[in-house]
Amino acid sequence: MSEINFCENNFAQGVEEVKNKVENDFSDANIEVLPCLGYCGDCAVGPFAVVNDEFVDASSPDELYEKIEQQL
Repeated sequence: MSEINFCENNFAQGVEEVKNKVENDFSDANIEVLPCLGYCGDCAVGPFAVVNDEFVDASSPDELYEKIEQQL
């Protein structure tokens, strides 16, 4: 089972929409929203997630979704 972690502070970058789409499209994945994932410098710059313990960043929410999809 895949594990995807999102930082709630990163929702300002449009990540909440990505999380919702991932939840709908990949119901078998374990998805968590945590208060902080420790990537504060990256969090301020753009959307990201941690997929199966691998940091995944992107320049837009749509690109982040596509990268997550490729990881799964």
